[in-house]
Amino acid sequence: QVQLVESGGGLVQPGGSLRLSCAASGITFRLNAMAWYRQAPGKQRELVAAITSDDVENYGDSLKGRFTISRDNTKNIWYLQVNSLEPEDTAVYYCRGGRDYLGGTYDYWGQGTQVTVSS
Repeated sequence: QVQLVESGGGLVQPGGSLRLSCAASGITFRLNAMAWYRQAPGKQRELVAAITSDDVENYGDSLKGRFTISRDNTKNIWYLQVNSLEPEDTAVYYCRGGRDYLGGTYDYWGQGTQVTVSS
């Protein structure tokens, strides 16, 4: 059974940083497309960042600069570094992985990890 498990969320003060991790298990192939999404209360889920197998990065509108996605090319693990956190960043953060691309037949989501930015 395929599982994507996020870790690294929690309560952070404004201006702080954190690093989210996503690890995939139960698959025998490499995930070529990896991404992070987030969903704040009362809002739609939005793309935060995505990265391809050749390390091409894509970021959601106005998010590039504080968010950095990276991946371990030897494993199905990817990360989201977030700096200068703001209360507006409070959301459930989800990882997503696709064997060929996001939204294809082999497309998987994690259960989400809560990030709360508050003093």
